[in-house]
Amino acid sequence: MLIRVGVAIKDSRLQRYLAKKLSDTDVRVEVFGPPRSVWQHALRSGMDVIVISDAYVLRPIENGIAILNDLPESPTTIIIHGSESLEEHAHLAAAGADVVLYAGLSRTRLYEAIDSALESRRQFIQRKRIDRRGIVEPKISDFVMESRAMQVFIEDVQQIIPSDSPILLTGETGVGKEHLARAIHAQSPRSVGPFISINMAAMPENLLESELFGHEQGAFTGALRYRRGAFELAHGGTIFLDEIGEMPLHLQTKLLRVLQDYEVKPLGGENIVELDVRVIAATNRDLESAVTQGTFRQDLYYRLSVLTLTIPPLRHRKEDIPAMVRRFTTLFRYKIGREISGFSEPALSALCRYDWPGNVRELMNVIERAILLCRNPVIGMAELPNVFHGDGVADGTPMQGMMLEADDLLSRTLPEIQQEVMDRVTRIYLERVLSKTKGRVNQAARIAGIHSRGLYNKMKRLGLRKEDFKR
Repeated sequence: MLIRVGVAIKDSRLQRYLAKKLSDTDVRVEVFGPPRSVWQHALRSGMDVIVISDAYVLRPIENGIAILNDLPESPTTIIIHGSESLEEHAHLAAAGADVVLYAGLSRTRLYEAIDSALESRRQFIQRKRIDRRGIVEPKISDFVMESRAMQVFIEDVQQIIPSDSPILLTGETGVGKEHLARAIHAQSPRSVGPFISINMAAMPENLLESELFGHEQGAFTGALRYRRGAFELAHGGTIFLDEIGEMPLHLQTKLLRVLQDYEVKPLGGENIVELDVRVIAATNRDLESAVTQGTFRQDLYYRLSVLTLTIPPLRHRKEDIPAMVRRFTTLFRYKIGREISGFSEPALSALCRYDWPGNVRELMNVIERAILLCRNPVIGMAELPNVFHGDGVADGTPMQGMMLEADDLLSRTLPEIQQEVMDRVTRIYLERVLSKTKGRVNQAARIAGIHSRGLYNKMKRLGLRKEDFKR
């Protein structure tokens, strides 16, 4: 995050020295105006740290400190005092000053003390971020990778994590685009910086520009003080622009400029804020079609899609469902406080056959609902929504298990279709055999007429666990 520092010191040479020494890629220094307006300026500037010489401002200085401490995001206040009296320093500290320094110290020592206060402010901001979101960061390993489609996808993700290039995440609603963005950030060199998320579709258009780029005091009615935008807040880290396809055209031009120059001008302002930020955008729309229709800028699309990742929908990686069910069951079991051991074999089979139009988000909702409704240690068909009881979704008969949609048939080759039908037949057969033997693999292998090792391999590929059949 960019640290904003306001400086108001009577000694102009010391003021220039500190402004120069403190200025950095992560620190923006602003020199305040005349003494009579210092507190008013400090109040409306949105600074993280304010360095004020007591000889510069109109007394009483204690009143100004109290005003700053009453702000919702009160800044770190550093007072440079003309007296060496410990009693007077203690009085200012009691009034709310965070740091009191004697003006007679060397310039180097004053700079070192102020720089130490800046580092404390950084740590304070970092602690607040951790306290708000929890210490558990998303990980790439959160994504189940039993299917070949996800294994290939995650290999691509691992390749691009260390870079700073923009990423465009595409995929259907509910596949986990924001979770992936957070995981990429958490495992990248930028993990020590902030992760800022903005949903373009959820933000009113008249507020979106201010939300993204910030605004100066007086930029519009109600802009009473400086406000940081999401890009400035994300300095040193990652900004996630969700539903980027919903961004208004006039703001797309400004976003393109930010991506090209990595600097932003707040609404109503003249000063440029330089940025160090990685941009990850996401959409469930076809942006190429939007470009053709004129609702999305072609040059912005090319700039965002330097690295494009498309998350496979859940219906194309059903081998992942059993492992995902176990993981989410454990998660919600502890969250809700229910002693649930898992799903029954028919219920798990129904979950695996369903097409999941809502993807992972829908699966999580179904599991959470089932745990809330379940009164037994094992979740059965009764706890699943009605959609799993109609149209043969959960019936489990062989012909219904092998049915394929016409569109699905025409989108793949004959060998791919043959393999999927064989997998479905094999799953249905093995589920019946394992249910009959209550999960005894050697006995099931004898019935199936194959070696037990071959049965184990098929079970692993199809996401079947012997423990699920022992009940």
